[in-house]
Amino acid sequence: MKKFGLFLVGGIAAITLLANVGPMIGLAISLVILYFVFKEFLKASKTPSKIAWAIIGLIALTASLANVPSIIGLVAAYVLYFVYKKWNETKETNKTVESDPFINFEKQWAELKNTKI
Repeated sequence: MKKFGLFLVGGIAAITLLANVGPMIGLAISLVILYFVFKEFLKASKTPSKIAWAIIGLIALTASLANVPSIIGLVAAYVLYFVYKKWNETKETNKTVESDPFINFEKQWAELKNTKI
């Protein structure tokens, strides 16, 4: 039942991620353009060039704000990663109890107390 729930959540997350790939790429491109425009704006020494870079920066910022819903795609990617980790997780609780040296020591100590020399 747990695997079915993980499969269902993973399927929904995969569909959501695929639906938001385009806006995610658009957001990444517009943020890269905005970064380079900001760097050029800081390098510009004349007022007309600063105004031109500011206008280009506003256009890139508007494009970035238009792609903000792609954050849903990032959340879907994280959910998909979480489902993948849970799917491949094994039950190690029994292994850790059996391989714990202190628990084995207690068992051996109890056995040594019960044996008479």
